[in-house]
Amino acid sequence: MDAEQTIGLIVGIVSLIAWWVIFQKAGRPGWYSIIPFWNVYQIIQIAGRPGWWFLLLLIPFVNLVIVVMITLDIARKFGKGVWFAIGMIFLSVIFYLLLAFGDATYDPNA
Repeated sequence: MDAEQTIGLIVGIVSLIAWWVIFQKAGRPGWYSIIPFWNVYQIIQIAGRPGWWFLLLLIPFVNLVIVVMITLDIARKFGKGVWFAIGMIFLSVIFYLLLAFGDATYDPNA
């Protein structure tokens, strides 16, 4: 295993841990975060959007807009603003760790 693979593995594990905690903060079992497709559906639910938005993620170019909207919604649900959401998009690992292990709390009514 070379350095790039090691770094990729570490980033993957750290991201998994962050998502696990975020799911728990949102009142969902942490293990939901490791099930492919189900985790995306749950993220859509955590963001407060209808489940059929999952289908929009399958449409090229539309999916980019949907991901940005979901990220903005997740930031809002955790009491964060637009700049935090931009950080979640461009520096994902760092900002999802901040969301998971910081003082952010989930408010489904936000």
